[in-house]
Amino acid sequence: MATVTVLYFASLRDAAGVGSERVEFDGDLRALYATLRERHGFALPVERLRVAVDGAFARWNDTARDGSEIAFIPPVSGG
Repeated sequence: MATVTVLYFASLRDAAGVGSERVEFDGDLRALYATLRERHGFALPVERLRVAVDGAFARWNDTARDGSEIAFIPPVSGG
């Protein structure tokens, strides 16, 4: 079991109601997002997001070490 800090941006931040939270989890990053998506009602599927661990882009099947910082990054709109 790892305790990590999860950072939320844009629509994910709005849905969660917080910019970050500490979470305990066991599994890969895809499983973590699935758990948080259910908890907070995130609309975006995993295929629309990028994920980063400790400031570096990661793969969804990666795991994080205890104390890591995980960022879920939704698509950026602009123009």
